[in-house]
Amino acid sequence: MKYDVIIIGAGPGGYVAAIRAAQLGFNTAVVERSELGGICLNWGCIPTKALLKSAQALHYAERGGDYGFTAENVTPDLAAIVARSRGVSATMNKGVEYLFKKNKVTVLRGTGKVLPGKQVSVMDMQGVTTVYDADHIILATGSHPAELPFAPIDGEKIWCYYQALVPESLPKSLAVIGSGAIGSEFAFFYRSLGVEVTVIEFMDRVLPIEDDDTCAQISRSFRKAGIKVMVSSSVKSVDTTGELCKLTVETKKGMETVEAEKVLSAVGVRPNTEGLGLEALGIELNRGKVSVDTFFRTAVEGLYAIGDIIATPALAHVASSEAICCVEAIAGLNPAPVNYDNIPGCTYITPEVASVGMTERKAKELGIEYKIGKFPFTASGKATAAGARDGFVKLVVDAATDKVLGAHLVGDNVSEMIGGIVAARNLGVTARQLAGSMFPHPTMSEALMEAAAAVHGEAIHI
Repeated sequence: MKYDVIIIGAGPGGYVAAIRAAQLGFNTAVVERSELGGICLNWGCIPTKALLKSAQALHYAERGGDYGFTAENVTPDLAAIVARSRGVSATMNKGVEYLFKKNKVTVLRGTGKVLPGKQVSVMDMQGVTTVYDADHIILATGSHPAELPFAPIDGEKIWCYYQALVPESLPKSLAVIGSGAIGSEFAFFYRSLGVEVTVIEFMDRVLPIEDDDTCAQISRSFRKAGIKVMVSSSVKSVDTTGELCKLTVETKKGMETVEAEKVLSAVGVRPNTEGLGLEALGIELNRGKVSVDTFFRTAVEGLYAIGDIIATPALAHVASSEAICCVEAIAGLNPAPVNYDNIPGCTYITPEVASVGMTERKAKELGIEYKIGKFPFTASGKATAAGARDGFVKLVVDAATDKVLGAHLVGDNVSEMIGGIVAARNLGVTARQLAGSMFPHPTMSEALMEAAAAVHGEAIHI
């Protein structure tokens, strides 16, 4: 059978590409060997947020006295927390299935491989292979957890996010290698449930891609939560032969040993490009990733790649944007290229972290004349009423143009605020224009206005 478009992979890149292609009138099929929605929906973004919501609810109950009520015998039910998380993923999975049916997208269950001549072979669960033709083939196969060579993930003592999402019981202690979004979110979740947590980070700060002020704030939050933090530290070996895992860690002070019941490896992801048949097509990989042009075309006519398998940030919303751009280019709609300078990032710890654009450190490195506008949530009436005064809004603004180079937010629910700055940056809004916009009072979002006003020394409200 022939399709106009076949997409291999049904994650946030693949399923968005499929739905957009169908909307544009293409006869579309998606090849998927596992759950619809990919890692993000089933084993990443969505279920982790469900776990963290449970941890937040527990946190509020434990602090009931701060809000004028008493909650007694508040204890986490791990099985119920995990079941809720899996239920959330299942609901969203059914949502993708519904959208496929609504848009008449065919799902081809099995493992896909690209063949010469614009063909895709699909081997189903019974080992039966069927070959399909397509005018356009989009690779959206995602990624899998990276492993340290001396600490392979065994699912028992050394975990990746799969095991961390569905623990049968709580370990007494957990060592987290890596303090990026995955490592930090699981560190906060497990610590909220009473686990002794140690975070080990190779760089000199936690959440190392964030602005320095953000890193400092989150480091304080880690310690306030009782999480032990080791920065500028490199894990050299992990011994799992005993009852406890023993990690040998090189620090500035010398070698140290960290013991923990479980180890979570959160050292990044690797692209799923093996077994796709790319070598037979003459496609060379760069560190496992596929090279593409602005509209995601590979060196082979009719073959495209998006998401984690290309050299762009491995984020769900990036893959989705790439999917739409790719499909609309195929349809001849002349879409605007994806703006990789305006990608928001969020980490759903407590307090949350959200950012977009340039850090202050980067502005200095590039020799850009800039101004800083900062507003602390300790001065926010809404934050004070909510009992969530930790954090701030920080804007990095071009001194010459007054345009926002970057925004860095730490605080309660700031992941819901960063989208406004992304839109403002897309529109070229200046700090003065942002400061002159009317924000509702009292809200956390007022801090955006006040930080913009602070760029010019004009912050007023509390």
